[in-house]
Amino acid sequence: MPQQFIQPQQNHETVTDPINRGQTGVGTEPLTDVLDAVLDDISTALDENAEEYVSSFVQKGGQ
Repeated sequence: MPQQFIQPQQNHETVTDPINRGQTGVGTEPLTDVLDAVLDDISTALDENAEEYVSSFVQKGGQ
């Protein structure tokens, strides 16, 4: 007797803007503020010493 395998159904939803998918706009402002603050911190670090900041991401032997 052959075995039957059930394939899970996939939702083939068309998304024109994947960033805003599922967001209603409510409660997204605090997240935007947090992300802006992080980006400002990175920008400040790059303005002060970009070479040191970038070199901290370089792998050393065995890492």
